[in-house]
Amino acid sequence: MSPLDPRGSPPTPLVEEAELPFFVYGTLRPGEHNHDLFLRGRTRSEEPGRMRGLALYAGPGYPYAVDEPGGTVCGEIVTAGPGAYEELLAELDELEEYVPGDARSLYERVVRDAVRADGVTVVRAWVYVAGPAVAARLRSGGTPIAGGDWRGPRTDAPARRDG
Repeated sequence: MSPLDPRGSPPTPLVEEAELPFFVYGTLRPGEHNHDLFLRGRTRSEEPGRMRGLALYAGPGYPYAVDEPGGTVCGEIVTAGPGAYEELLAELDELEEYVPGDARSLYERVVRDAVRADGVTVVRAWVYVAGPAVAARLRSGGTPIAGGDWRGPRTDAPARRDG
């Protein structure tokens, strides 16, 4: 029996060849600034969803998802269009300043279960979560976003980043 991660799912190594959808919860959501810059016209589908085991914290203009049992983050499950996956993955890694194995990365790209709007269907998806150092700072003094939905009331202005 394999050990479970904090969200109750078996740990999943990064599998670069798997063309998984992306779970986005901030400026990459439809109608937001980075959606137009990075995703518009490059997706096959975009549908509402949520991800359990995460809490959302306010950043300077963009949110951070942080591992937190019992938390839920609202967002969209985005599937890349035909032929767009490889380039989109590289561009989103750059946007999120994610470098595999680099402890200085603001975000980590990990595989988690996302739940579709029907509340039943589970999809494995990439999600960008706060890197360990960022997550520790947010847990100790960050501002949680009530309800886990960045589109709720907020006072920060959008910047060029998302999760």
